[in-house]
Amino acid sequence: MSSLITSEGIVHYEMDGRGEPVILLHGWINSWDVWRETMIHIAERHRFRVYALDFWGFGESANQQAAQPYKLNAYVSMVEQFMERLGIQRAPIIGHSMGGTVAVKMTLRHPARVSKTAVVGSPIVGDSLNFMLKLGGREWIADRLFQLPWVMRLVIRTILAGDSPRVKEMIFRDVSRTSAESFFRSIEDLHRTDLRPRMGEISTPTLGVFGEHDNIVHPGQAEVLLKGVPHAHIQSMPHSRHFPMLDEPERFRQSLVSFLLNNGHTDESVA
Repeated sequence: MSSLITSEGIVHYEMDGRGEPVILLHGWINSWDVWRETMIHIAERHRFRVYALDFWGFGESANQQAAQPYKLNAYVSMVEQFMERLGIQRAPIIGHSMGGTVAVKMTLRHPARVSKTAVVGSPIVGDSLNFMLKLGGREWIADRLFQLPWVMRLVIRTILAGDSPRVKEMIFRDVSRTSAESFFRSIEDLHRTDLRPRMGEISTPTLGVFGEHDNIVHPGQAEVLLKGVPHAHIQSMPHSRHFPMLDEPERFRQSLVSFLLNNGHTDESVA
């Protein structure tokens, strides 16, 4: 376990490998651990130095005191400061779900810092979120869920009804480490996000990976990404829901490694 101090709080992260840096960002009520196997594969088989961060309010990162805590722009600042502290001038940034939206905002705000951008099941338009997640952005609902843990578990079980036991166990663990404030403020901000007006500004190689059966973020966001960034490559995962790195790990890693190695294009022959 490693951590560093930014101007707004402590950031927990994990690192593996040696070589060119790659930064991985997790999604809402999740943690760096969603990337564990992907991280090991990229670092040990393909010689990258891979960093997986915990956003403030999630995983092992301490709460922070920013003026607008747990908002996407605060997380963009977190990533930029993380890179500055570690002397990472430029790197590919790969994000899952909310983390992918942060990666896109990071690309728009600090284009010189981002060499490639990959999003995995990420909303470009926040209204593409599952209806129950949108409700989580209301403070009184979030407070009630945290006051009644059995209701929280019931809601999570309902949303993840079609997911594997592994996915459910991971989310139950990670939500137990999430505060009510980070829970509702982050998803509220994500719901209100619409990046379409600025997508045309993205010139970096871009990859979008979307599970065809995703019920958390509508898979139609793949078309939204491609319309906004015509040079983007879209990888559809036919047997995946919201966590393709866990649902179809070999195919997912192949696509991601190919993207990292082949100047922004994917090649099915890369393993």
